[in-house]
Amino acid sequence: MNARTMPPDALAPLETEVAIIGSGFAGLGMAIRLRQAGMTDFMVAEKADSVGGTWRDNHYPGCACDVQSHVYSFSFAPNPRWTRMFARQPEIRAYLEACTQRFGVARHIRFGHELVSATYDETRHRWQMLFANGQQWSARVLVSGMGGLSRAALPDIPGLAGFKGKTFHSQQWDHSYSLEGKRVAVIGTGASAIQFVPQIAPRVAQLDLFQRTPPWIMPKADRAVKPLEQWLFRHLPFTQKIMRAGLYCMLESRAFGFAVHPSLMKTAQKIALRHLRRQVADPQLRATLTPDYTMGCKRILISNDYFPALSRRNVSVVTSGIVRIEEDAVVTADGVRHPADCVIFGTGFQVADPFPRGVVRGKGGVDIVDTWRDGAHAYLGTALPGYPNFFMIVGPNTGLGHNSMVYMIESQVEYILRALQTMKTERTAAIEVRPQVERAYNEQIQQKLGRAIWSTGGCKSWYLDPKTGKNTTLWPGFAFRFRQATSTFSMGDYFAYTPEAQPNSAPHVHAAAVMQSGASAPSSAEAT
Repeated sequence: MNARTMPPDALAPLETEVAIIGSGFAGLGMAIRLRQAGMTDFMVAEKADSVGGTWRDNHYPGCACDVQSHVYSFSFAPNPRWTRMFARQPEIRAYLEACTQRFGVARHIRFGHELVSATYDETRHRWQMLFANGQQWSARVLVSGMGGLSRAALPDIPGLAGFKGKTFHSQQWDHSYSLEGKRVAVIGTGASAIQFVPQIAPRVAQLDLFQRTPPWIMPKADRAVKPLEQWLFRHLPFTQKIMRAGLYCMLESRAFGFAVHPSLMKTAQKIALRHLRRQVADPQLRATLTPDYTMGCKRILISNDYFPALSRRNVSVVTSGIVRIEEDAVVTADGVRHPADCVIFGTGFQVADPFPRGVVRGKGGVDIVDTWRDGAHAYLGTALPGYPNFFMIVGPNTGLGHNSMVYMIESQVEYILRALQTMKTERTAAIEVRPQVERAYNEQIQQKLGRAIWSTGGCKSWYLDPKTGKNTTLWPGFAFRFRQATSTFSMGDYFAYTPEAQPNSAPHVHAAAVMQSGASAPSSAEAT
């Protein structure tokens, strides 16, 4: 590793120019592009003992991607050997491990480094980091690749602590626990549950699925990638580029229904309802599984085996709310006890609160949790006022409901890379996005989100911040618009500190003037 280091027993922290937190698609993508740009003074801090992020941590039965393999991969590292149109978890994890070796970033990764705190030192213009293993690092630039799907969300149900059986979240699936012949309670009907329920239903004695709101489910156009296709992708790489481009355009067209003309979702609903009718013969169960909100308001799911699994004799869908858990049963509001040997939570992640309190502190020691008291926000989902030299990948309002997140990740990675190159060229010690620029940008984002299906579809979803009701998760439109917004880096959007500038002095600004509060966002960062 080329990071400047000191002996492990030294009091001073180890030093590096750039610290990247996490080794999923975001962290690895950033690391690879740094090396490709000739920047080798960086480290990647990974809490686990291997790379993969979401695709390492989630390994429940049936875990797979709901975006086609050919677009859910780095544009600079196509994989001609995908075995299915929708890759399964082991294959995606193997792909990320292969990229780590192929692009020479393994030497930069520090495993067993779980971030405890990162605090900005205004005097030195550096981030001071402490890790759970006691190691300390100092970096000029801090890049968060932690993502929004890294912290499991567990419901606070009375009596849960007294349950005598087995409990686990889908993210921490216990493969050593045999489900054969067990009475299993599954809480949640989101993207994870619709994948693992069909896998475990044939093995258990009884499965009670506790559903609060039914999801809209579309058919999954999955199939094995044919040997001839794999041969073409290996020997004629342009054929895979054509496949990727075609899939991207098809997925991108779905943004019309989500953000441009939400009324178009009514057409897609007809397809989903036909899928439900074909797979569920029982009219009562079909009614239970029919959503009462407009399609797209919540995450649209895809599956060919979820409905058949719920039609099994040993599976029951429970819609009455859970009031408590006893030592051997789940009790619902209608007074029914549902005996259980095991409770599995398919309850998703803490998307609205990606950073625990105390982990990231900016200027003046302000915790990012307090900065986001009224909901998470950032300029281009990447930079935040009060947090110099801090960049987020998969930050606020960068999520997609219609296309590949890897496309968004690469857009942010390129933007951050341009920022670092500009800082080097102009010899700045630190940059900090201007509050007026960030505020104007997010006002525009929220205006557009207010007209999108996620706000008008008549549902509550994890896209919305539970405290404020704001959509702090999704990008309101076409993914290519975000690519355009991040395609250039303007120092005019930032304060720039010279190496000599003190934290309490006025920063040296490279731009001509500061935008006035309420001004429209710069044209380079316009939302859709």
